[in-house]
Amino acid sequence: MAPPAGDVSRELQESIRRALGRPRIHLLLRARLETKPRRLEERILALTAWRLHLFGPTIPAKAEGSLSVLEIRCISATSPTQVRLDTERGPLALALASPSAAACLARELGAALGRALPCAPPVWDPPPAPPLDTSPTSESSASSGPSVCGGFSDTYAALCDYNGLSCREEVQWDVDTLYHAGERRCFDLRDFSHLESRELALAVAALGYNRWFRGLCCRDLRLSSEVQAQVLHAVRRSPALEELILDNVGLNADFASRLAAALAAHPDPPLRCLELPRGSLGDKGLAALSQRFLGLPGGLRRLRLPHCGLGARGLAALGRALGANPAFRSALQLLDLGHNPGLLGSPHGTDLFAFLAQPNALLHLDLASTDCALDVLFGALLHGCCSRLSYLNVAGNSFCHRKSREVPPTLQQFFCSTFALSHISLAGVRLPPDALRSLLQGLAANTHLSDLHLDLSSCELRSPGARVLEELLGGISAVGSLDLSDNGFDADLLTLVPALGRNKALKHLWLGKNFSVKARTLEEILHKLVQVIQEDDCSLQSLSVAESRLKARTCILVNALGSNACLAKVDLSGNLMEDMGAKMLAKALQINSTLRSLSWDRNNTTAVGFQDIARAMESNHTLTFMALPLCDLTAAYRSSPERTDTGWQQIQWCLLRNGRGPKVPPEQVLRLQRGIVTSTAEQMLCRLSGRVQAAARGLRGHPGAQRDLAEAQELLREARNARALFPSLAALGPAGAGAGPLQLLLQGVAGDVAKAVDKELEVLLEALLGALLERAGEEIREQLGEVQLALVTSLTQAVVAELLRELRRVHQALAQHLQDPRSPQGQEPSNSTDEELGVDVDAPTLQRHRRCCRRTRPPSAFMGQSEGLESPSPPRSSEGDPKPHPLHFRAPEAQAVGGSPQQEEFGRLPPTVPPYPQEHSCSPGSEASAPPEAGSPGLEWVGLPSPQTPPPQAPPRMGAWPQQSCGGEGGGGAIPEATPTAPTGTSDRSRQLPPPKPQRRQRAHSCDKADAGPGPGGGGEAAAVLLRGTAHLTARTATSPHRHLRGGQDLATAAHGRE
Repeated sequence: MAPPAGDVSRELQESIRRALGRPRIHLLLRARLETKPRRLEERILALTAWRLHLFGPTIPAKAEGSLSVLEIRCISATSPTQVRLDTERGPLALALASPSAAACLARELGAALGRALPCAPPVWDPPPAPPLDTSPTSESSASSGPSVCGGFSDTYAALCDYNGLSCREEVQWDVDTLYHAGERRCFDLRDFSHLESRELALAVAALGYNRWFRGLCCRDLRLSSEVQAQVLHAVRRSPALEELILDNVGLNADFASRLAAALAAHPDPPLRCLELPRGSLGDKGLAALSQRFLGLPGGLRRLRLPHCGLGARGLAALGRALGANPAFRSALQLLDLGHNPGLLGSPHGTDLFAFLAQPNALLHLDLASTDCALDVLFGALLHGCCSRLSYLNVAGNSFCHRKSREVPPTLQQFFCSTFALSHISLAGVRLPPDALRSLLQGLAANTHLSDLHLDLSSCELRSPGARVLEELLGGISAVGSLDLSDNGFDADLLTLVPALGRNKALKHLWLGKNFSVKARTLEEILHKLVQVIQEDDCSLQSLSVAESRLKARTCILVNALGSNACLAKVDLSGNLMEDMGAKMLAKALQINSTLRSLSWDRNNTTAVGFQDIARAMESNHTLTFMALPLCDLTAAYRSSPERTDTGWQQIQWCLLRNGRGPKVPPEQVLRLQRGIVTSTAEQMLCRLSGRVQAAARGLRGHPGAQRDLAEAQELLREARNARALFPSLAALGPAGAGAGPLQLLLQGVAGDVAKAVDKELEVLLEALLGALLERAGEEIREQLGEVQLALVTSLTQAVVAELLRELRRVHQALAQHLQDPRSPQGQEPSNSTDEELGVDVDAPTLQRHRRCCRRTRPPSAFMGQSEGLESPSPPRSSEGDPKPHPLHFRAPEAQAVGGSPQQEEFGRLPPTVPPYPQEHSCSPGSEASAPPEAGSPGLEWVGLPSPQTPPPQAPPRMGAWPQQSCGGEGGGGAIPEATPTAPTGTSDRSRQLPPPKPQRRQRAHSCDKADAGPGPGGGGEAAAVLLRGTAHLTARTATSPHRHLRGGQDLATAAHGRE
């Protein structure tokens, strides 16, 4: 509806609009203005959004003055046609043509004031008769109530008009769109740091009249004096400002005193959170604030004053305020006084310790770097903070100010009695061994805690601390994260690392800056660390060896990541492993399927290394986060910008794909699982089968060995069938079934749900139901696939292990027959030992072998040549493999950074208003993957004896990666029927010449069909053969006197127990 214009002519209206320009006119009236006593002059009143303009009655219109609605202090009516405006400049009397015109003017002015100051009290004084209420809260102004975010945009626009500044529409858009859409009730000044000081001050001033925003936040932005003044204005006026966070904004002691005065001027201050980090408040400022804390009826929930230069006098005032106001004991949940050197080093901290000793509601306590005596602190915490305290940071303090060797019992009692502690930081505290022992003994006796983060970095524990950790850490189940970096353990890690591995509650471990040892010792430590993370029952989920400068020896750990099945996060930063380390890391990423987060900066990586990682990421579908290697990326970009940019863009694309796209295909998981977990056992099965065949050929015609020979032939047939066990079992699972029971079940559920839906929502819910069922089906199939894979792996391992035991037993029986002089060949028994077979087939030893022999990539040749160092002859492992040459390293150094900002000035302030209320094996199942038989030309057997071929060498050292090719030993080749043994008296290790190529045999092998895998024409037969073989083996071993299964269980029960 058009605004009323009274009897103003159309020509005069157009002239006034041209004079005002852009602002929309809300009201246009003809009135008489009292210029002198009893002298009235005719004027035209034009009311825009925030200003009342006065024009003469002539054409062209000429503005004679204007008045901001924020200048109005009161609106009163002396008669039905007269309105009196009390303003900052003085009273303004207006006589209108009719009572309706007077009421319209008062109503529009009240509505404008209601929009500009939603929290302000009414300014309209109703006339004697007729009563007319145009206050901002009346029904007449309800249609123009606050807009989104409590009407912030209207208040900001009115303040801009009042101060004569142009309104920045971008500020209004940001608040109405970003803050409103995200339900962000904390006004962050960093979002408007590009504004000038005066414009930013007006935005802050608008918070004083707003009920929607609950907090004001600013970090690392120097605030000018005018902006600080408006912050104090908002604290003094706002009915809803609960949080005030000013971090590194240039505050001083004077601001703290004025803040205390602003809190005192508020009738009911709503402030509950006060954070003023990195401000120079000093004792004067803290004392002023503490005096005001005595009068806060509700206390504070959070109080943070770190890096504020506080002293003993201010601490004493704060301690008295906290103890004197009982509201703090039930309200204060976070107290941070950290990084104020010397704050608690004097007797003035008695009042604070007394507050901590009383029952309170503290959840978070930070007293880092305050010269606090921990022996006194834990005595206070024991009495008042055991029930609720969850975060405690006392890093950088001293354990005791007195020269006493006795550890107070309160330390152990606190850690034994605390109920909710989840984070404790003692970094940089020189803990005596007895204090560390008391701490660990208290945690060992605590049955309430779990997943506790214990930070013991830079505590100079050294050998005494290492011995205490080795002794007590295994019995602690409360610690889930342990930071032991930079403690000078060095050679003590040889015994400490296995002790850490025995703690099955430990999930996150930091060991950086502890490797200042010689190269040979460093290798032994890393091999022990690899052994820990390769255990099947390893509980570690993240591992950090950052800033250790392992150099080329980093590859020992990197090579183990390829087959690792527990670590989800690894930090290799600061180890200087260079491009060769990046290449080894790339090879590990190609086959790793558990790693989710990786950090590897400061390793001297060039563009070549980034390209290696980029190529590897094309095959990795599980890594979702890679910390930006800023240092290496910057250096590489200087030397080769195009290659570096290409490589890093490819890495980022792969990470984005892994985070949003589909997971790794089930076929690839199957190949990786088979190649990493089962290949080692299949290789041992092939080698042992070859030895059984050799012994059987030597006993042909022996009268007393016919029964053992028959049993050996049966076991050899089952060994051939076992080769196709893993892919065939996987093919029998539900994964990939198009219309299986799962799909039918989901369809049934969909039908039942669809019947229960109302008819009005059928069209909408059909689409939603389809998407929901599709997502649920995918998740269920994924979980079933994982269960199936684990079951197939366990069953395959159980069958192969049982075959290995039986073949071992038969091999020993045949060897005894070979010693009989009645043997037709008269051959000597084979001198092969368990070490040559790579395993002792006793059940416990076999399980340890499977855990420790996961195929980690072997050390590369560059490790002995990278630095041209010479060392004594390295020790050999039990299999005879020499260890790589040692390399030395140095400890890293630290750096620091700092800076400082400036201030500005501001002019007119807002009005003051009255107070208001408040990949390594071929794909399984393909015929091409099955190797040809012995005797085929142009091919060579790996790991199996062949004609005129010496016995195979001993298997690689534990943790090494055997060299193999597709169709060779990696997938477990077919077993020939006749293979001669090696000449007696000849060492396996001395025969290194390649064997002659055998002749191809024309007869197909009996297990070729079984090797065909789950493909067409081969999957069903292979499954039938392997199931018959498994059933026969289970039936026979159930009555065999040589069974090694635990508890007399059958094969399937043993496999289920492992699972």
